[in-house]
Amino acid sequence: MVTVGIDCGAKNTKVAIVKNNQLLATASVLSGFDQSASAEQALNEALQKIRSSQDEVTHFTATGAGMEAITFASDTVTEITADSRGIYFLLPSVRTVIDVGAEEGRAIRMNDRGKVVDFGINEKCAAGAGAFTEAMARALEIDLTEMGEFSLRSTKTVPMNAQCTIFAESEVVSLIHQKTPKEDIVRAVHDAIADRITSMVRRVGLEQKVALIGGVANNVGFIDSMKRNLGFDLLIPHEIVAPELVTALGAALVAQDRIGD
Repeated sequence: MVTVGIDCGAKNTKVAIVKNNQLLATASVLSGFDQSASAEQALNEALQKIRSSQDEVTHFTATGAGMEAITFASDTVTEITADSRGIYFLLPSVRTVIDVGAEEGRAIRMNDRGKVVDFGINEKCAAGAGAFTEAMARALEIDLTEMGEFSLRSTKTVPMNAQCTIFAESEVVSLIHQKTPKEDIVRAVHDAIADRITSMVRRVGLEQKVALIGGVANNVGFIDSMKRNLGFDLLIPHEIVAPELVTALGAALVAQDRIGD
């Protein structure tokens, strides 16, 4: 039984293919304006990796901001459910999941069976998501992929008071004019996001062990800020699957569960 999970996010559309509790293939493409076409592209790329076709797929489950646009999906599932299912499959000892993507941050508390107990979503402001980092990278004229390493080279904590991307960009410009080293500004950016995410996590109820997923989990500077903010290490499933693909994996596993039921 082959099932597919499709996570149609604001920036990227991710696909995971599962067969009998085994992850077979994944793919990720830019979402673009035509989310359905992007989902088809990602699906075909993943199927090509295992030399398979859509005819062999039993069930498609979509999730993410654009899930309603995936017309060929069998059904949909919330990102909260997909996140918890994916993490419970990969790291069953985890009790709190933090998912930070391009436009949204989520915190989920689970029980020992992987069921959601409580959750919180930061969806009203990009200052708690990856888009904030991208905006600050442009203001600092730094490649986004270098932001993490810049942050780790920082030797000084610089407070960033702005809680809005627009105002924060003005604050960054002011710090540049004050000759503040870029490394310290980048660390301040990551610390600001970590503060917002940690506050949301504590409202949900922080319970160890804690996993970090989503595209921002690839940013070593943000990971460092979260570690300092929380006071302990975070689990990131790099060795099994890229952190931004966990939601798609969870959706594929939910599809498998539904077929079984």
